[in-house]
Amino acid sequence: MKSIPVILDMDTGIDDALAILYALTSDKLRVLGITTCFGNGNIVNTTRNTLAIVELSPKTVPVYQGASHPLVSAWEPTAEAFHGPNGLGGTRIFRPLQQVERLSAVDFMRRSIEDNPREIVLVATARLTNIAGLLLAHSEVISLIKRIVIMGGAAFVPGNVTPVAEANIWGDPEAAWVVFQSGAPITMVGLDVTTKVPISDSMLASLSPHVPYHDVIQEAVNFYLAAYNPGVQPGKRTAPLHDPLAVGIAEDAQLCVTRPYPVDIELRGQLTRGMTVLDGRKRTTAASNIDVAVKVDGERFLRQFAQRLQFEILS
Repeated sequence: MKSIPVILDMDTGIDDALAILYALTSDKLRVLGITTCFGNGNIVNTTRNTLAIVELSPKTVPVYQGASHPLVSAWEPTAEAFHGPNGLGGTRIFRPLQQVERLSAVDFMRRSIEDNPREIVLVATARLTNIAGLLLAHSEVISLIKRIVIMGGAAFVPGNVTPVAEANIWGDPEAAWVVFQSGAPITMVGLDVTTKVPISDSMLASLSPHVPYHDVIQEAVNFYLAAYNPGVQPGKRTAPLHDPLAVGIAEDAQLCVTRPYPVDIELRGQLTRGMTVLDGRKRTTAASNIDVAVKVDGERFLRQFAQRLQFEILS
């Protein structure tokens, strides 16, 4: 089976770490590299976290540092409640031996896409700042991208930062607007489906003690479960696997049902900034620009996720 070349664009927090491990234990994905972005921590932390998780994985891939702030505004940290002060729930992280590459994230993406025209899938689980920077500086690559799979947005459900905005879009809506309006083939893996694939206390407890990432994942995911379930006793907690699902759909599009819709990004609304505005009117004249994931085979994804990372296989 021919492998799928992908570039992972991440702001490595807790679910990003799980997504990296899921991608690097895949027989189908060929990860060309990982680009880092601010978001679940500052760029120093997200890059260090990425390097550390790669070292704990079964494959070595290069890591390229990207944006430290949104396109047109300053970065304000907002993710500590769910990802802790260092992006990994406060887990003590060793100093990675692997060094970040000298090439910038944008230059790496550009070169890779030009060398592999219409083959590369970009999997974006961070703010879309790096990809927007690529498309603004090198618009000629838009037609050379096979697909962009984005963990972000909320189509028919509420947001998770504001009543209408999801974190990755809200964190740099100008960048999201550039990407959504670019004309590149895009699959939006939003809260409509990512909230349907939870990790649980029982699943975490079943993680094999023999995997090299056991201690880091145990501590980080325990923080993540507590953040999503304040006041709930361990044993009954669940939390969404947002970013691993985006990787899963990049690997196997049959995991989800998508529908094409016109989608725009709200940039100015006092209450709606960062909203993914989907036009679901039957008589709309707007052209569809986004394939929106509306349904997911959560049972199959969770089984694959558990088996690959060596959690107990779910029945």
